[in-house]
Amino acid sequence: MSEIVSSFPRRRRFNPLDLVMRRPTLIIGLVVTLVLFAVALLSLAWTPLPPTKMNIIHKLKAPLDYGLLGTDQFGRDVASMLMVGAWNSLSTSLIAVAIGASLGTLVGVTVAARRGLTETVVMRICDIIFALPPILSAMLLGAFIGTGRFTAIIAIAVFMVPVFARVTLSAALQIWTREYVLVAIGIGKSRIGITAKHILPNISNQIIVQVTIQLGLAILTEAGLSFLGLGMPPPAPTWGRMLADAQTFLGAAPWLAIAPGLAIAFAVLGFNMLGDGLRDWLDPRDRH
Repeated sequence: MSEIVSSFPRRRRFNPLDLVMRRPTLIIGLVVTLVLFAVALLSLAWTPLPPTKMNIIHKLKAPLDYGLLGTDQFGRDVASMLMVGAWNSLSTSLIAVAIGASLGTLVGVTVAARRGLTETVVMRICDIIFALPPILSAMLLGAFIGTGRFTAIIAIAVFMVPVFARVTLSAALQIWTREYVLVAIGIGKSRIGITAKHILPNISNQIIVQVTIQLGLAILTEAGLSFLGLGMPPPAPTWGRMLADAQTFLGAAPWLAIAPGLAIAFAVLGFNMLGDGLRDWLDPRDRH
């Protein structure tokens, strides 16, 4: 009996160090995004100085001369603005991606279940939406409803819908060919029931990975919209507007552009690395 028991492979104990060595991309991305969320949440309760308070006496002070990252042309603390900008960028991006992911996933699984003419029509609509980038969509929306956070969210969300629809459709079509799904069809189960019980649970990993990657793109897009004045209205600090305001002072105060530029770069890099790491980690073919 003992020989039979010993023939079974032993389950490996979870070793955090082993995970770090095997998945450095996942760990680095996770750390960067956690730091980003921590800074954003901290800004809701505390910042070194009021982010919108002007102090002309201390304008264009260098980093560490007045405040950790210096001040802008109005004497506002750059570090405080950067912290609040993290919350504004993250919250806008999260809402937009959540809307885009929900609608796109619903469209994708619906098309996968119906196929035929529905798939052709929906995919052509997705192609049309892809032809209109978020910035152009925000400009069109701004002409009708005005610029602001709502406009930025809708513009980003609309662009995300076809992205998630395509990813969901591709993953769902593979599941629809599995034997257990064919059996469920054969015994008369409805396509809605099959979608809820078999399709969505089996494509959730791909959706999670796509959400993570698209968050990085959403932050970059939100910064671009704010840079063009299509995002949150002043005086709310945003990384994109900080970059736009810094253009005039690149020679005299380069830190005004360096701080938000690095913040955007690290945020996008962190989410991309987290998405790549999650994709490798959740891939059943790579479990070892």
